[in-house]
Amino acid sequence: MPRKPRKFNPGYAYHITIRCNNREFKLHRWECRKVFLFAIKQALEKHKFKLYAVCIMSNHIHYLIEPEQPDDLPKIMHWLNWYTAMCFNRMLNRTGHFWEKRYYADGFPASDKERALNTLRYIHGNPKAAKIRAGFFYEFSNYGSYDQLTDDGLTQWHPAFLQLGNNLEDCARKYRGFCKRYKPPSKSARKCTWGNKFLASLDLKGGKRSGGSGGSRGSGGELIHLPHLPLHPPKNGAIKRCQVSETPIVSAVADRFIRANQPPRGEGRER
Repeated sequence: MPRKPRKFNPGYAYHITIRCNNREFKLHRWECRKVFLFAIKQALEKHKFKLYAVCIMSNHIHYLIEPEQPDDLPKIMHWLNWYTAMCFNRMLNRTGHFWEKRYYADGFPASDKERALNTLRYIHGNPKAAKIRAGFFYEFSNYGSYDQLTDDGLTQWHPAFLQLGNNLEDCARKYRGFCKRYKPPSKSARKCTWGNKFLASLDLKGGKRSGGSGGSRGSGGELIHLPHLPLHPPKNGAIKRCQVSETPIVSAVADRFIRANQPPRGEGRER
């Protein structure tokens, strides 16, 4: 059965979410996230869209995108998903679908200031909701560019943010306070059918299922404890699970983004 065509409107920004196939945590590696930032840079140069927000989590991505023309959005997402899937399959020595089904897209007009600010905060609050950060600063989200008024080379400030105050410092101060009042929405439990309940009680290798010993998951599905899969690059190259040769151009794009979105000096990383 063919999928229903989507309708995209001129002058709209779109909250886009795309998730790894089978909800697998394929983006936890530092080098994969750096390549992803480079892919966004390439897409920006190719399609000339406005990127207001981005957050790269371990198994999904959030964007807030405003295309030049409504019909550009499918082209942007098709190129990004194709390019990154090709890169990651090669980097991780895998085949098949990398991304799960079609991307989620929810749009709103540029004039909807409240919707824009709430969407920005929701995207920037993903690491906090997943309990991998105590606050909003996160290396692979552009919250820092709003809070510290930095240029990360990829994103730009949304007009709704620029209307918060009489100057940039005032806008940043008010957005910071707006984010501090954020309470992540609770995730409803998945509905279980009889078959799901039955299978959940079994260990398919034989015997009853016992309590798991792996990492736990936060409210956003983010894996919290990954001792054998570090988020940050290992010191002295101690762990080399994914053979990737970083080119200077990839490092330059990623390092600029990461530096621009670090917390202020003296505060340190949260959690």
